[in-house]
Amino acid sequence: MRDYVIMTDSCCDLNAYMAQQMDLYVLPLMLHMDGKDYPNLLDGSAISPEEFYGKIRCGKLATTSAANVGQFEDAMGSVLAQGKDIVCLCFSSALSTTYQSAVIAANEVIADYPDGRIYVVDTLCASLGQGLLLYLAHEQKKNGLNADELASWAEQTKGKICHWFTVDDLNYLKLGGRVSATTALLGTMLSIKPVMHMSDEGKLTAVGKARGRKGSLTALIDAVERLAIAPEKQTMFICHGDCEAEARWIAEELKTRLGVKAVYINYIGPVIGSHTGPNTVGLFFIGSER
Repeated sequence: MRDYVIMTDSCCDLNAYMAQQMDLYVLPLMLHMDGKDYPNLLDGSAISPEEFYGKIRCGKLATTSAANVGQFEDAMGSVLAQGKDIVCLCFSSALSTTYQSAVIAANEVIADYPDGRIYVVDTLCASLGQGLLLYLAHEQKKNGLNADELASWAEQTKGKICHWFTVDDLNYLKLGGRVSATTALLGTMLSIKPVMHMSDEGKLTAVGKARGRKGSLTALIDAVERLAIAPEKQTMFICHGDCEAEARWIAEELKTRLGVKAVYINYIGPVIGSHTGPNTVGLFFIGSER
């Protein structure tokens, strides 16, 4: 059985240490801000989360771009040249062209390595939802799944990765076309906070509203209670847009209310954070459905 590498992109929002422990090959997306280009590196060496959120809190605007075909061709070629196969788990195709770039690159590169195999999976996930799928995939690899089996497992599992999140400022979603200007204005005036999730198609979808910040955070925990499969046995992931104290409050509530033993917390990276804004909180777990 040939060895293989799990490849992904930086929208997984894992920290660099965890990605290294999982032996992931991570390609960065790009952030464009203040006339500069910053690769979204998991170690924050190009731009740290603190610096990024500090800038957007001061009103700086950012744009992003996907990982391109050339990046994937170089990365995939270097792995296949070592005699290893690739399982590439990509950011949702509904939110980025990264997956399409990976597919194009795989078809180009494999022609030079007829004995190699590249499996490209559209995870339909984002941020630490993608990170959670990678974490579970790494566990499956350690348990002995080969590349073909792991790709099949990922296809079967991705629809069970629940993404539930809330934002503090609707104007960032307005700029991204996720909510109307009227909704953003009324929500801000009335302190209405949207509760959103990732649909089966990998799109961000509003599924409810909560009055006030505490209500929206509690709604995330309520979703776990409704949907999670054996929550006390899961490792759950929480991402935050520079509001770690609230992420930790959710983690403690999960442990107290639902008996969750392990919770991993990390920043929302600058690529996704540029579209969701500061004080966004997301909660990710395995559920009976999304």
